[in-house]
Amino acid sequence: MIPRMVFLSRALRRQCAAPGALQTLVRAWTRRTGLPAACRGIHVDSPPNIPTLTTSYVHGTSSSPLLHYTVAEALQRTVDRMPDKEAMVFLQDGVRKTFAQFQQDVDKAAAGLLALGLTKGDRLGMWGPNTYEWILMQFATAKAGIIMVAVNPAYQPQEAEFALRKAGCKVIVCPAQFKTQKYCDMLRKICPEIETSTPGDIRSARLPELRTVIVLDSREPGMLHFEDVMQAGSSQYVQQLQDLQKEISFDDPINILFTSGTTGAPKGATLSHHNIVNNGFFTGLRLGYTWRPVTRICIPVPMYHCFGSVGGGMCMALHGVSLVFPSTGYDGKANLAAIESERCNFVYGTPTMYVDMLSQPDFAKYDLSSVEAGIMAGSPCPPELVKKIIALGIKQITIGYGTTENSPVTFCGFPTDNLERKAETCGYIMDHIEAKIVNPNTGRIVPLGEIGEIMVRGYCVMLEYWGDKEKTKDCITDEGWYKTGDMGSMDSYSYLKIEGRIKDMIIRGGENIYPAEIEQFLHTHPKVKEAQVVGVYDERMGEEVCACLKLVDGQECTPEEIKAFCKGQISHYKIPRYVLFVTDYPLTITAKIKKNTLREQAEKKLGLGKGK
Repeated sequence: MIPRMVFLSRALRRQCAAPGALQTLVRAWTRRTGLPAACRGIHVDSPPNIPTLTTSYVHGTSSSPLLHYTVAEALQRTVDRMPDKEAMVFLQDGVRKTFAQFQQDVDKAAAGLLALGLTKGDRLGMWGPNTYEWILMQFATAKAGIIMVAVNPAYQPQEAEFALRKAGCKVIVCPAQFKTQKYCDMLRKICPEIETSTPGDIRSARLPELRTVIVLDSREPGMLHFEDVMQAGSSQYVQQLQDLQKEISFDDPINILFTSGTTGAPKGATLSHHNIVNNGFFTGLRLGYTWRPVTRICIPVPMYHCFGSVGGGMCMALHGVSLVFPSTGYDGKANLAAIESERCNFVYGTPTMYVDMLSQPDFAKYDLSSVEAGIMAGSPCPPELVKKIIALGIKQITIGYGTTENSPVTFCGFPTDNLERKAETCGYIMDHIEAKIVNPNTGRIVPLGEIGEIMVRGYCVMLEYWGDKEKTKDCITDEGWYKTGDMGSMDSYSYLKIEGRIKDMIIRGGENIYPAEIEQFLHTHPKVKEAQVVGVYDERMGEEVCACLKLVDGQECTPEEIKAFCKGQISHYKIPRYVLFVTDYPLTITAKIKKNTLREQAEKKLGLGKGK
């Protein structure tokens, strides 16, 4: 009887289009007494409304089982369900595809890759900005059993060579050029043998496994054109592709995504079908894609990152949402124009992207009345920014947290969470995932509300760092816990607060200071548009607090004014010793702040330590 009741409750919930109705049903069914004193599970079909946890460990239990599909199977199920629905729009290139049209292109591209001689497990590097061919390759490689390597489109020759060699890429797909990035020229610099090679038979000293370069937009010596690949898949290879489907397992590796860290060499997080299919599915459930009648998502985030490829591409394939790509490279004004022209009702972005959109001089002229929801992730989200977005009418803004190594989403809010939960936390635990907050020195779970390192276990944890057993072992324990390196705290409902990175923590005279806390406070100053806090060298204290601030356009401010604002509001040792006013921050391609670089710039400007 009980399983039938669970099924009925779930069915009723998913028939409710209105989030308010959804919450009413959920509360009536889940509110109960007599919970065990040391309960560690949170049922996550709806926002937790009972303070269940007694310590900083949680397991997200769910009515929805884990999926056992491959990427190709996930797409096929949606194509069968809604073949004529629009799957994606690339506005800058004028590309529009229904699910059926996209599936036809995927099959042609996958058969073409097999015709090149690629076999299951080979690696293909995708190097470039957000174009139709990027998402096409994402699904074509998956169907052909090929591992796609997402190469940062901003990489310079040395960085690209490292990633391509590390992953052992047999094929590289790229445009000839995008803005100042001359991809073909860079490849010729790395592999001068290309120009005199037969297309498809490159023999390179520096990239020994490379055989083929496929250019998206022009014909180049020694390289194939993308159209050649699309036409190469004869009936022989179409049949080979069909036969191959029986050999592909959902546990096979499917993507290698190089982390955009600012210290050390990039590491290739290796994800399986199981990782990204389930993360895309449960992220879509959390964001409400099953009860929204129509979802059109404005996606300015890069596809080379998990936010775009899983939150965008996989959510599209699993939930049948429509993706709108405003521009090939990030453009705040293009985002607003896309929301207006395509009537997008959902927006993706990092905090920096939202700040940029809100700061457009002609922001008021755009009709953004269609937007009702969005997700902000990728770096800590200041509460004041969340409040500004809600004030604009995007009341169902959701904050998410995760890492590439976790496929990526591990905590996420619910669209109808209250203002405090939206502004102060990054949501609650995701389905079928465990998390704990531990003392980084002892490894012991800390009490609720205390700060420690966030660790994650479950289906979402990557397979490995490609070709690097030592680094894999450093971050995944023998028990399967992934050490995020992020500091945070958890409440009794499992809602998570991020305090910053372990390596970003400032130790001032023995006091541990978390930059995120100071940043959030500084965002409440009416003249401050963005705040980043770093620790800079100090001979006496070890480190001192330095605030690097962007001001609201047209405003002027002094360091003394900022310090006076802090006095009596935050602890004296957290008040910035130094205040610098900046016009921009050093960013990764995914619009995350490079804190190490910012620290170096601040020290140089202040004449301190290594930056002198």
